[in-house]
Amino acid sequence: MSNIIISPSILSADFMNLETEIKAVEEAGAKWVHIDVMDGHFVPNISIGVPVVKSIRKKTDMFLDTHLMIENPEKYIEAFSKAGSDLITFHLEATENPKEAINLIKSFGKKVGISIKPKTEAKDIFPYLNDIDLVLVMTVEPGFGGQEFMHDCAMKIPVIKENAPENLIIQVDGGINNLTAKICTSLGANSLVAGSYIYKNKNYKEAITNLV
Repeated sequence: MSNIIISPSILSADFMNLETEIKAVEEAGAKWVHIDVMDGHFVPNISIGVPVVKSIRKKTDMFLDTHLMIENPEKYIEAFSKAGSDLITFHLEATENPKEAINLIKSFGKKVGISIKPKTEAKDIFPYLNDIDLVLVMTVEPGFGGQEFMHDCAMKIPVIKENAPENLIIQVDGGINNLTAKICTSLGANSLVAGSYIYKNKNYKEAITNLV
């Protein structure tokens, strides 16, 4: 396995068998699991919340990569931290005070990520790059799985890399498959979120291996 972090998104997993699905991707080589939290306001869809994260934490030691696609993330950071998230990523567009959200996440001893939607420019995130652990570049509009990869969004990766500290994780989410993964990593991404590509594949190990 290369040093690319693969974070399978449980949004595409079988929710009736979530524990089995998470164990399966762990056995297939994944170290992280990506948890998409949607509120029906910031994005049009509604997904899972704090109780599910809490349940997942009881069943796995995997790194819980929690992606908050919700308005006013500050209100929920404490709850998701206490539920067992290891990293909490909020959207730059979802808060009026990103610094406050960053400090709050850090106050609970968690790693911090900031995500940007397709229409947000890379430079908008520059003021925060030294204070966070991860940048999540969305290559689809957040809110639904199985969308088409937006190539122009991937061009933000080298721009961010050039302006970021060396240890920053640049993660990409949206339309990731064996082909788009290579585009992202060649541009400088070192973490990939994949839902449909992994969970719709009969062989999870093969799918994960194909991404790196």
